[in-house]
Amino acid sequence: MRPTQTARRVLPALLATMLLAGGVLAGQTVTAEPAAAAMTCNVSKLKADARKERDRAAKLKRLGATAEAKKALANAAALEKRAKQCADADKGSRPPFGK
Repeated sequence: MRPTQTARRVLPALLATMLLAGGVLAGQTVTAEPAAAAMTCNVSKLKADARKERDRAAKLKRLGATAEAKKALANAAALEKRAKQCADADKGSRPPFGK
């Protein structure tokens, strides 16, 4: 093949690839949202749920259901841990630029 024929095939394909890649990247930067804005937690509700689970665990333990009480205590600990993580994230995050 002659060099002009290969250039006629390669250049349009290269140009189309560059345009598609540039369009995809530009579209992603415009539509991308901050990750912090997508996730919100209600710390007081998480703490209240943990308190309810601890009360439920105490009641189960009094009734003799120790296995279920352990599960309820583990669930309460997980809820408290999540509440602490949310509170720490709210404390350490900055507002969006311009606000």
